[in-house]
Amino acid sequence: MTEPKPAPPGGRTGQRLTGAQAIVKTLEALGVEVVFGIPGGAILPTYDPLYASKIRHILVRHEQGAGHAATGYAASSGRVGVCLATSGPGATNLITALADANIDSVPVLAITGQVSAQAIGTDAFQEADIVGATMPLTKHSFLVKRADEIGPAIWAAYHIARSGRPGPVLVDITKSAQTEPTEWRWPVKMELPGYKPVTKPHSKQVKQAAEGLRQAQRPVILAGGGIIRAGDRARADLARLVNRSGAPVVVSLMGVGSLPDAHPANLGMGGMHGSVPAVAALQGADLVLAVGSRFDDRLTGDLASFAPRAKLIHADIDPAEIGKNLAVEIPIVGDAANVLAELAELAADWPAKPDYKRWWEYLNGLREAYPPGYDQPSDGRLAPQFAIERLSALAPKDAIFVAGVGQHQMWAQQFLDISDGRQLLNSGGLGTMGYAVPAAMGARVAHPGRQVWAVDGDGCFQMTGHELVTCALNGIPLKVALINNSSLGMVRQWQTLFYGERYSNTDLQTGDDSAMIPDFVKLADAYGCVGLRCADADQVDRVIEQAMAVADRPALIDFQVSRDAQVWPMIAGGAPNDTIQYARGLAPVFEPDKFAQGS
Repeated sequence: MTEPKPAPPGGRTGQRLTGAQAIVKTLEALGVEVVFGIPGGAILPTYDPLYASKIRHILVRHEQGAGHAATGYAASSGRVGVCLATSGPGATNLITALADANIDSVPVLAITGQVSAQAIGTDAFQEADIVGATMPLTKHSFLVKRADEIGPAIWAAYHIARSGRPGPVLVDITKSAQTEPTEWRWPVKMELPGYKPVTKPHSKQVKQAAEGLRQAQRPVILAGGGIIRAGDRARADLARLVNRSGAPVVVSLMGVGSLPDAHPANLGMGGMHGSVPAVAALQGADLVLAVGSRFDDRLTGDLASFAPRAKLIHADIDPAEIGKNLAVEIPIVGDAANVLAELAELAADWPAKPDYKRWWEYLNGLREAYPPGYDQPSDGRLAPQFAIERLSALAPKDAIFVAGVGQHQMWAQQFLDISDGRQLLNSGGLGTMGYAVPAAMGARVAHPGRQVWAVDGDGCFQMTGHELVTCALNGIPLKVALINNSSLGMVRQWQTLFYGERYSNTDLQTGDDSAMIPDFVKLADAYGCVGLRCADADQVDRVIEQAMAVADRPALIDFQVSRDAQVWPMIAGGAPNDTIQYARGLAPVFEPDKFAQGS
């Protein structure tokens, strides 16, 4: 981690400033270019010097939108996303976004105002213990009561957010600290005793992992989101390792893009809605080399039956993740970029490429038998998978896609062609409905020259879709592909499969042509955007091209799709991965023992 350059912007060290001015100066010195937020009483002193700052402030419509926008900015760019909020409800409205960034390891700096120091604990107007509330949901939280602490606290928070395992850090600053004078210096002295992330792995363990991969007969490299957080070098070294070893790769949801979808070794996503070959590979493997993956329940299913034949090697920058869910034979603590670089170098020195021929024959047989696909809806309505498939074909190759949560999220993973590690953004661990539109806004701000699509559902969109107003007013022309099945689709799918088609409170009534509430096309127009509607397969390409031609404002397509479309393959929650079903009613689609027995 490099220290920021010591030359402060626009002046000498030792300047006499207010605490609020020190906040803005420190952000400028850190190279922050944009913040997302909403002013309020306890943060108002900071908004005054922000008025004259070169930092761009984007006024969102809800603090949750500010948090998700900062997350989308960070996840798509690798830089720290920054958001601002006032005390009390302003700060508590950030909590969902901070929890989301925390579990998905996204570097976010949240600065909140707090009541004056002398009023803390008196139940003052808009007082809330946001440090206490967020401590379990962030990487760290600071409470700043004195102006002299502002510079060191913000710099420490910025450093913590982006170093080691990235994550959100909150700095709560009292109003009295913002208004009192201080002497601002740069660079500040940062003391973080006990915070020393291990980034360089132990070479002996890496050598053992490489030798295990070379000796295995049925290996799998499990690529997690940690590879993407580690940057382009990690993805390049993953490709080097894969090309040299010939081992198959399975990605987690957050690891999509760590190896291009089109790479012949990429079997696709594992887990609950993963591809059949990917799930089969993990279940039949004799070695799993996991890099930057948490082994979460959506990937593993029933832990006791996950990868039962495999020797597990787990590399992660967070030592707390290793052994947390599964016993590991070779633990490796270190940054994914460093781990993969060493593995790739060791593999380059192998005398010959390992022979995985029979393993690949088995996996390619599954690829042929169970390819990605979908049935045309029996009700004659548009297939949602087709709309997403055509979006992938027509959008620019460098387009960024930001998925909401639910069925459309899984279809996006299945039918978008992803070639870059920061090209598909997801709310993975928390599964936050309402993530897509504000996160797409943040991604579009970070990449003004690239097309950004929010692939959202009608349920998710109604939680945070008002941020399209923010986009329209700030010249952020993102696109929204609204997969409108008039339902809370994933919940409805579970009700179909496990609750006897008792559809309790999942009908949103957004897709009935006679009574669409709301009418998303009219709503888009009211938000200052271009609204389009598509209900026929033969119109999909034309409407997508219309949306892409809109350059001066956001554009939304209301894709009217079948509510009975379902996500396949599927493993029931908590069930063994051996029970994966390719389509409703089918029995398990593979028998991993067959390969192990040599048949």
